[in-house]
Amino acid sequence: MKQSFRFYAIALVAMMVLMPSCKKDSVQEPPTVTTHEFVDLGLPSGTLWATCNVGASNPEDLGDFFAWGETAPKEIYDWASYPYGDCIDNCFKMTKYCDEDSLSVLEPSDDAATANWGDNWRMPTMEEWEELYQKTTYIWTDVNGVYGRLLTGYNGNSIFLPAAGFRLNDGYYCPNLGLYWASTRHYNCTERGWSYHFDYETSHVCGTYERNQGQVVRAVRR
Repeated sequence: MKQSFRFYAIALVAMMVLMPSCKKDSVQEPPTVTTHEFVDLGLPSGTLWATCNVGASNPEDLGDFFAWGETAPKEIYDWASYPYGDCIDNCFKMTKYCDEDSLSVLEPSDDAATANWGDNWRMPTMEEWEELYQKTTYIWTDVNGVYGRLLTGYNGNSIFLPAAGFRLNDGYYCPNLGLYWASTRHYNCTERGWSYHFDYETSHVCGTYERNQGQVVRAVRR
């Protein structure tokens, strides 16, 4: 009996030495993964497009509205609440992303996609919106009763951009118009940012809108 007990005691000690401790496992960091789905549309640049807007859970959800260069939605979209400029007596004065600093593309700290989804994500540039427009086919359709544009790449993969309209002051306008911010500001009129826009009849590469306007954001990654 003593020999048997001694054998089991030695075996138990060996198992304890060989087995990794629970404490060690608990401090190991999990692998980095993205929590947001994306689609490869076969674009020449290799840009990958998110399947839904920032702040949305489904492709047909509008998501959050952001002024250009802001990273959180708000109740009123006006110049008084805009952090990087103002308009007084129809005279614009920008304090960032302007002629003085020569910044033409949003920094990560001012990028709504990066700030809300993490470093792997960012807002598309004007050039990336142009590529999406030129290298996909598109139709006006609805998903679960929400109308918008279905864009399909040459490889057959698609994304849906709901027509979200825009926010200005405390109002919501043009719900059948698609407006999506780019991370690029206008090169001359620094109070304006580039935006991809469309409706049920037409689709345009890009237009420019005053930066205090609230628009939705579709994120990209590489």
